Amino acid sequence: MTGFEDMLWPLVAATLRTATPLILAALAGLFSERAGVVDVGLEGKMLVGAFAAAAAASVTGSVAAGLGAAVLAAAAFGLVHGWACVTLRGNQVVSGMAINILASGLTATLALAWFRQGGQTPPLPQAARFLPLPIPGAAALAELPVLGRLLTAVIGGQTLPVYLAFGLVPLSAFVLFRTRFGLRLRAAGENPAAVDTAGISVARLRYAGVLIAAVLCGVAGAAIATAQGAGFVRDMVAGRGFIALAAMILGKWRPWPTLLCCLLFGLLDAAAIRLQGVALPGLGEFPVQALQALPYVLTVVLLAGFVGRAIPPKASGIPYVKER
Repeated sequence: MTGFEDMLWPLVAATLRTATPLILAALAGLFSERAGVVDVGLEGKMLVGAFAAAAAASVTGSVAAGLGAAVLAAAAFGLVHGWACVTLRGNQVVSGMAINILASGLTATLALAWFRQGGQTPPLPQAARFLPLPIPGAAALAELPVLGRLLTAVIGGQTLPVYLAFGLVPLSAFVLFRTRFGLRLRAAGENPAAVDTAGISVARLRYAGVLIAAVLCGVAGAAIATAQGAGFVRDMVAGRGFIALAAMILGKWRPWPTLLCCLLFGLLDAAAIRLQGVALPGLGEFPVQALQALPYVLTVVLLAGFVGRAIPPKASGIPYVKER
């Protein structure tokens, strides 16, 4: 049993870490789409946030400066998306894909021009990264059979973005379903004409949803570059934005089911990392590429099987034109 626990607790801890950027990005998509704006540009805003965080942290030596830069950079891209989709009433999917393409090229170009290290930033020192945070008093409970291992090996020793991501799930559920702002935001994605009739600006609510999404994407990017990693590498987000979008759809645009989907994808990612180089009986060493593809294969399979049952907000993706 001890050997099983020695494998289980590190796997659970790794699942929380790998799921963190997915949770943040999925909540970002949730706010945007609940407001009526489809956001397939999660990937690009995360990538911009990752680069800005690594670049600012490398120059200043401060992880706080890196986080602030990530939020500002992602917010700037979010404003561009909002301007294209809300103000100009453009195609929201096209705008999101344009953001992804622009972010991929721009981050690599700026990294090469500024740091001249092949499109990546210099390795970050510890002061410029999010480090594990111990839980006060956890050492005194370490000998307890389950609670002690849970506090010391799983909950304790995580970085700030992990605690932030999991804390934002109940907060998002409360804001969306228990506050006046959340009611109006959801109404903008379901029946914008009714919102407009009540004298409330649909454009302002949709901009709010897009900006909240951008800020969360910036935090997700900073988590990838300064908590999970130690700098920026070209295209380091590696499709997590699309996986987060899939988790949001599978979670039917609700925070708690979305969290469970993100944890499932995080578990696959963590298992793939831990199974690299492990020989299976009768099969030998499992191909690393197959393990790394597991989260993406599951994304396609689940979406193919369940996307038809997930009903998005009625006005999501439809530009609102005020009747005169």
